[in-house]
Amino acid sequence: MMKVEVVENGVQATEKINTLEASGFGKENIYIFAHDENRSEHLTDATETGGMGIKEQGFFDSIGNVFKSRGDELRNKFESLGLSKQEAEQYEMELDKGRLVLVATDEK
Repeated sequence: MMKVEVVENGVQATEKINTLEASGFGKENIYIFAHDENRSEHLTDATETGGMGIKEQGFFDSIGNVFKSRGDELRNKFESLGLSKQEAEQYEMELDKGRLVLVATDEK
């Protein structure tokens, strides 16, 4: 099971996280994405949600992301969570607009 939400800011993200938690997703399986890496890390820390590490991406994808553009890295992370290539591109465009994307999964 997977759920993807697009929100405008951290306040909305927190509200959606609470809703996702109430519907059965664990915080460790909810991932917040922002185009700015620092914003993404800050929100992940502040909301105590899951971080995208080697466990979620796999060793080679994790290392490969070091050499990719931020857009390529984000699309790769979306795909590693189970989104299709087309969905990953769609949500990366939302990030380009300054929005946040939440991905909740019970498979990782």
